[in-house]
Amino acid sequence: MLPGPLRFAVAIAALLLSLAGAAIAAPADDLREAQKLYGQGKLQPAMEKVDAYLKAQPREPQGRFLKGLILTEQKKVTEAVQVFTSLTEDYPELPEPYNNLAVLYASLGNYDKAKSALELAIHTHPSYATAHENLGDIYAQLASRAYDRALQLDKTNTTAQVKLAMVKDLFVAPKAGAPARQEPAKPSPVAATRPEAAKAEPPKVAAVRPEPAKVEAPKAAAAPRVEPAKATGSDGKAAVAAAIEAWASAWSAKDVKGYLAAYAPDFETPGGESRAEWEKQRTERIERPKSIEVTVNIRSITVDGDKAVAVIRQGYRSDTFKSNSTKTLQLVKAGGKWAIRQERVGG
Repeated sequence: MLPGPLRFAVAIAALLLSLAGAAIAAPADDLREAQKLYGQGKLQPAMEKVDAYLKAQPREPQGRFLKGLILTEQKKVTEAVQVFTSLTEDYPELPEPYNNLAVLYASLGNYDKAKSALELAIHTHPSYATAHENLGDIYAQLASRAYDRALQLDKTNTTAQVKLAMVKDLFVAPKAGAPARQEPAKPSPVAATRPEAAKAEPPKVAAVRPEPAKVEAPKAAAAPRVEPAKATGSDGKAAVAAAIEAWASAWSAKDVKGYLAAYAPDFETPGGESRAEWEKQRTERIERPKSIEVTVNIRSITVDGDKAVAVIRQGYRSDTFKSNSTKTLQLVKAGGKWAIRQERVGG
């Protein structure tokens, strides 16, 4: 089973593919069908299609990457490791295979190898936020083990007890009605798009991120549970909280238009890509799952004129993936409406 918080990369960045010298044309019919079947949770038929595709193009990275994702979903971790390792050897410029290797290593309890793989991912792509977040989770897991060992040696060490509790608290899944705890996200079908900053979607460690979830029958989108910030005495804070709630509701309802409208025209895209490219990526990630549920717990809101900063705990669940993370949203007020200008993972 893959560790809880590490986030899995589910797409190879088109830009980096070009750096690797791979002129990727439109996917062949077998690859297109394999991606479709993978998205539907039909893993064996998807594997047959991708194998047929790779028989004709054995070095093609998208097909190999998809095969690694399918093997992971099938719990064939050793084979998946071989696929992603091979990709790092043939396309060392690509950060996503390193990232996914880290998640798999972490699932096997090999945190040293996971750490090394993430450091290589960051070396190839310093702005790859998912790898940075996963590396933080790996360090947290290593810290947890060290504190636990300290307590085994000295059960009266109250400082180690407190630190261990704090680290473990990062990776406890939230219960219904309780404040969300920390954990990251998981995979979906392969697409030649730039990986989303933490996270598509895209491993997180310590409890490590995505665990390939089994596809379940779609459920009606549930309205997000939003707990308003305690200090919402002013109309400004209440309006910001309402804007965040509307954003989460549109996301849960898979209302792409409403979701994108929650972002300001000058929104700072996480990877520095164009607004059009970012919107395309987000549209694909919202439309791909059969169902989505987003829960929000507002930790704090600070309003300063037409600017606001909100710290939230976000829970995300779809039919293929679930994650929890802390986010800081910077919002601006324009035309009487609050919109998100910047969104980053972390408090």
